[in-house]
Amino acid sequence: EIMEACNKLLSYKDLEKKFEKYPFASQEKEGMNAIVIAKFYNPCGNDVWLITEAEKQENGNWLMFGLMNIFNLDWEWGYVLLSELEKMELPFGMTIEEELSLTEKQVKDYINKGDESL
Repeated sequence: EIMEACNKLLSYKDLEKKFEKYPFASQEKEGMNAIVIAKFYNPCGNDVWLITEAEKQENGNWLMFGLMNIFNLDWEWGYVLLSELEKMELPFGMTIEEELSLTEKQVKDYINKGDESL
């Protein structure tokens, strides 16, 4: 069931390659200069997940780490499971989406200039 949820992402295989390249602690000292390997967003709101590291769990799910802004609150570093993003129910049958045109941007390239102290 978890793998079924994870496989819903169109670019799952591409994501998996990126995740394997950036395991936990691989960008630990980079902070705001860390490369964003995946960006997820809520098309119905302002929620954003900037993923910088990920690790495959025993059950096949991916635990991801990065900078997140949920419910338009402050940016926070934290963890989220890929399956959690996949299972979120949004209005009008929409789902959390992945930014497919992601380039090698750093975390600081995505946030407001006033938030760089994170």
